[in-house]
Amino acid sequence: MRILLVGAGGVGGAFTAIAARRDFFETVVIADYDPARAATAAATDDRYVAAQVDASSAESVTALCRTHRITHVMNAVDPVFAMSIFNGAFAAGADYLDMAMSLSKPHPESPYEKTGVKLGDEQFAVAGDWEAAGRLALVGMGVEPGLSDVFARYAADHLFAEIDELGTRDGANLVVTDEAGNEIFAPSFSMWTTIEECLNPPVIWQDGGWHTTAPFSEPEVFDFPEGIGPVECVNVEHEEVLLMPRWIDCRRATFKYGLGEELITILKVLHALGLDRTEKVRVKGVEVSPRDVVAAVLPDPATVGPRMTGKTCAGLWVTGTGKDADGNPTGPRSTYLFHVVDNEQTMAEYGHQCVVWQTAINPVIALELLATGVWQGAGVLGPEAFDAVPFLDLLTAYGSPWGQREQ
Repeated sequence: MRILLVGAGGVGGAFTAIAARRDFFETVVIADYDPARAATAAATDDRYVAAQVDASSAESVTALCRTHRITHVMNAVDPVFAMSIFNGAFAAGADYLDMAMSLSKPHPESPYEKTGVKLGDEQFAVAGDWEAAGRLALVGMGVEPGLSDVFARYAADHLFAEIDELGTRDGANLVVTDEAGNEIFAPSFSMWTTIEECLNPPVIWQDGGWHTTAPFSEPEVFDFPEGIGPVECVNVEHEEVLLMPRWIDCRRATFKYGLGEELITILKVLHALGLDRTEKVRVKGVEVSPRDVVAAVLPDPATVGPRMTGKTCAGLWVTGTGKDADGNPTGPRSTYLFHVVDNEQTMAEYGHQCVVWQTAINPVIALELLATGVWQGAGVLGPEAFDAVPFLDLLTAYGSPWGQREQ
């Protein structure tokens, strides 16, 4: 396996640190728009090679694939670049993985009732081309989406006879401080992506169809495990809701995230001021995207780890009718499948903060399963299309076990 990793930022850097401990691949070409950042990541292992790439150019991706005889392209940049990398991989005859799918566009007349272009629609539109070519595009293979989708497959296969709701619930108790020890606002993940998914109309799957609702709707307090505790969660647009119902029967699918009052207020202000816009505006003779400016002035998520404390939890709350080992229904069941990561641990063992580390470990595991032939497929597929057990076993073998709690 010869991997092209597009993006050497927070998640890309964590990806290289995790993969360096495994032996399933021949080489990883670490490509970034900033050649110095790619070189820094590549210096950590003799199987790594640095390169420069323009992620907005499918031709640039294709050329790198051909030069380095790439078999698998790993997309680790913001989803605005998803389609160029996706198309570049296909043109080169390589398989493809991402952690965030092609972008959505709200319904022009009824954005909080009807779906417009949904997350991943552009990719699923050409699924037949990938299948005909015998190539695999494994989409939504981060932590969220990704691990929760694996949990959904596991729940359907082993825990539930019928599923009422697949409810992704993510929360954390992370705190970032400045040099003086004062708590500051510093997102632990890409601010560009956070703005995108939190201000777009959230999608809900209900009784056989997708519909939308208003941002930050249906607040609920969810009690997260391992000391994180109760966190208020709200609806957020996310890929799980667009992926899970394609492979798993359920009456309802939702994604709720514990954003916190401060972040919700900031997002609302950014929207009111137009600073969430991606269209460029002219400022003193220079054209800039307001959202790019917001992301640029905030601390780089890759750098906040040493000043961050706490844990992050990704998980799936499944309700419905349980089943026994023979597949017989056992009555009502409510189960939370989860993965908790402590920032202190990932910083000490890998030198990367917990949110980007938790995101990066899942595509590394998926690539290992593909390299060994345990996972096989062609077309545009989500994690739900594959057996969950080998994935969860490897997650534990990597030293980061998952948990299960009856609610």
